[in-house]
Amino acid sequence: MRIRRILAAVFATAALAGLGLTGAATATAATPSPTPGQHWITSEQCKEGGGTQEGFTCKGGTYDGRGID
Repeated sequence: MRIRRILAAVFATAALAGLGLTGAATATAATPSPTPGQHWITSEQCKEGGGTQEGFTCKGGTYDGRGID
């Protein structure tokens, strides 16, 4: 009986720790940032390059993946 309680506590702790790491990774990945040597562009530049603005990122076209200022 005592071992079951210990195992349950270990699994619960591991599950909660896993959720915390997943949330932190998602929050970090959601923030667009240009790579070194890459500059921010305007939404007009994104459209002229054949892309579409999705949030603060240009998707598709010449400037795919660049951050929009």
